[in-house]
Amino acid sequence: MKKNLVVIGYGGMGGWHCEHALKSDTVNLLGIYDIKEERRTLAESRGIHAYGSLEEVLADKRVDLVTVAIPNDSHKEVVIKALDAGINAISEKPVAMNSAELEDMIAAANRNGKKFSVHQNRRFDVDFLAVKALRDSGEIGEMIEIESRIHGSRGIPSDWRGEKEHGGGMVLDWGVHLIDQMLRIIEDPIDSIHCVFDHITNQEVDDGFRLTICFEGGKRAYIEVGTYNFIAMPRFYVRAKQGTAMIRDWRENCQVVKCKHWHESEVVPVQTAAGLTKTMAPRDEVTVDTYECARPISDVHNYYRNFCDAIDGKCEQMVTHDQMRLVMHVMEAAFESAESGQVVKFKFN
Repeated sequence: MKKNLVVIGYGGMGGWHCEHALKSDTVNLLGIYDIKEERRTLAESRGIHAYGSLEEVLADKRVDLVTVAIPNDSHKEVVIKALDAGINAISEKPVAMNSAELEDMIAAANRNGKKFSVHQNRRFDVDFLAVKALRDSGEIGEMIEIESRIHGSRGIPSDWRGEKEHGGGMVLDWGVHLIDQMLRIIEDPIDSIHCVFDHITNQEVDDGFRLTICFEGGKRAYIEVGTYNFIAMPRFYVRAKQGTAMIRDWRENCQVVKCKHWHESEVVPVQTAAGLTKTMAPRDEVTVDTYECARPISDVHNYYRNFCDAIDGKCEQMVTHDQMRLVMHVMEAAFESAESGQVVKFKFN
């Protein structure tokens, strides 16, 4: 049986949730609530019921779960109210402003025996899934270093996302997604973190960042978000023990070059620029295989299918409390590193 859903906040992502809920085989959209009357009116004009207040939503005994899609600084209050009313809750990302807020939300879920998670929809991005599938296959061996980037050129949207008090900035906007993805690919314990912020079009919050995560055992991840990049670098670049992989753009296939013969003693020097080099001599088909991986099949509706099954006790929720905690701690370490200008030793228990 479908679970009855109410979406709190009918802005960009709230509208996205409603659109998908209307097509869902696992949730039934009861309606929305937004503090702005014009958004409630807009929902009604589209045939979606609009509740008159949050209290009305929480008093409706038909409601099984709410999805909270409002500015970041308001997530905690609304989520806890829902959980205390006996309603399961999904928060848009970032789940909270800090780890202390997150712990309060988890405590509310535990004391009420309700499910609570964050909407990490970019676990269904086909570029991420392609890299994860390549790791799982072992096709090019153990991954040593992964670079993950999102580049745009329009700065931060001119709304609350550019304001510190509401949890604006790119670490909390895009960084939370890329960090979560990276920690699903490299699952080793984290050793240290270093982060540098951009303030090109916004001085109040980071409008870009460069984050390096070093893992115990030597693996390394580099995550970059830029909002003033008019030429975008590849979405993913992977170095592994038996080859290299790259995804230039989320719309393109994963390109793989697999080393099959080393043949170091047979390298012939080549002319480059103003000199000769053996070190940078190109490979050929004798020593490498070059191919593309098929794009994985992805269905974003699986997020709600999983959460509803978790409500019924059929499985563990896809985005766990500990995963939420880890991502939040990484983001906090990134802020600490950017402020201090130092590498931060990572601690997570």
